[in-house]
Amino acid sequence: LGDWSSHLPSELSGGQKQRVAIARAMVTEPKVLLADEPSGNLDSKTADQLHKLFLSLRDNFDQTIVLVTHNKELAALGDRSLQLVDGQWS
Repeated sequence: LGDWSSHLPSELSGGQKQRVAIARAMVTEPKVLLADEPSGNLDSKTADQLHKLFLSLRDNFDQTIVLVTHNKELAALGDRSLQLVDGQWS
């Protein structure tokens, strides 16, 4: 997003705002990263890059990432998956 550094937040697209939010959350190198639909507003190419980044963080920095998503492909990449159906965990 370097080309957009002089723009106001209101001038960014939803996907751009989401990428900035993810970068801001990750820059402090938290031990646990909570992400609610992290790639929901992203195009498929950018979403795939983000998913690979999450895997890299997990593998290279021993970072725990808790994802909430409707994206079954993203959920399948995790080490563990829980599903909430009708108020019950499965």
